[in-house]
Amino acid sequence: MPTVISTESFSSIVHFVTAANSSSFTEAAELLGVSKSAIGKSIQRLEHNLGIPLFHRTTRKISLTTEGEAYLASCQSALETLQMAEMALRSKLTEPTGTVRIDLPAAFGRSVMMPVLMDMTKRYPHLKLTITFNDRIIDPLDIGFDLAIRFGPVKDTTDLIARKLNDQHLIICASPDYLTAYGTPETLADLAHHHCLMAWRGGAPLSWLIRDENGKDIRLKLAPFHQISDGDVMIDACIAGAGLIQFPAALLRPHIQSGKLVPLLAGCNPAPTELNVIWPRARHLLPGVRFIIDELIELAAQKAFE
Repeated sequence: MPTVISTESFSSIVHFVTAANSSSFTEAAELLGVSKSAIGKSIQRLEHNLGIPLFHRTTRKISLTTEGEAYLASCQSALETLQMAEMALRSKLTEPTGTVRIDLPAAFGRSVMMPVLMDMTKRYPHLKLTITFNDRIIDPLDIGFDLAIRFGPVKDTTDLIARKLNDQHLIICASPDYLTAYGTPETLADLAHHHCLMAWRGGAPLSWLIRDENGKDIRLKLAPFHQISDGDVMIDACIAGAGLIQFPAALLRPHIQSGKLVPLLAGCNPAPTELNVIWPRARHLLPGVRFIIDELIELAAQKAFE
């Protein structure tokens, strides 16, 4: 039998969220147009029903307990979902609305994805984005996003759904200044004598995906000269002459066209790697999330990310 939330319980949740965000029962009462006493009693009932204290209380201020912080995050997400559903119904789904949380790879997200996403918000002013940048592997047990973009194959799981956007071609580059100073590598073996800038993830440098002399794609673990955790900084360092990098061509193409970078070892470029959009599995996708997924898939078909 489904659980029914009473009007009183819902009001208590609203009172709790408002008080938590304002850090004051008095301010929450003013915002909601009720008495401070009503706020206090409402939150006390909520704490009694939950069996846990949500606030630390002193005569001068209130602050959330650890349990209160976790409950606040859940309540805010639920209220935001209700707000988005209401906005969608009011607009009769004629345009995407609400806030969508998107997690992007740092360099690719800033350079390639951000202009696309900003164009969406320009065309649909009721669509709001919360965007984070990182290159970590998606952990289904720690999902804090509505959508994420990631490189490499991703299989559907009980927690995640992935859809391929396109193939990304990995290439090796260096700056003209670096090549003048250290020479141009002609073979894979030459890489051992060059300054290779490696991405730093999870406490270790990442390997490069390389096509060897036999035409097979292998993981090449090079001795890193510099290890850098931020993609944008790696590209800047490469342009400044610090060494060689391997990145998706979509990121490096503008710098190649401007003459700041030079492609190397084209015969060693591996088979393309997938670019995927990923989202948590749910029974129903909110309109804003569904819109962005469809838009990204359509733009990928138009080669917008190559």
